[in-house]
Amino acid sequence: MQLWKVLVFGILACTPAIAVAAEDDVEKVIPEFSEEYLADPEHLASGKEVWEGTCRGCHGASAYPGKAPQLRPKRYDAAFVYDRVTYGYRKMPAWEDVFSKEERMNVSAYVISRSFSP
Repeated sequence: MQLWKVLVFGILACTPAIAVAAEDDVEKVIPEFSEEYLADPEHLASGKEVWEGTCRGCHGASAYPGKAPQLRPKRYDAAFVYDRVTYGYRKMPAWEDVFSKEERMNVSAYVISRSFSP
């Protein structure tokens, strides 16, 4: 095999690993959620609005089968939900540029609350 082909193949073979490594280098900032914050009715009401307006279409009970994984809020904590909402995961887009930090915190609080309804 010619040397230039070996070099091009080697570069192309390494490209996905470089892209993944670059994504892993993103510094994630996850806020702390106090019990008071998680129980605040205003935060939960605001989070419910975000859920119903944006999240329910893919993660809601009527979205199955298909669009996105069904949520299992009892397995999550607010920081986990916030991370996924803010930075995305697999096919789920990041919402950091769409919703404010408070809106993302509120929807995280709502998803793990007892009042959550997919």
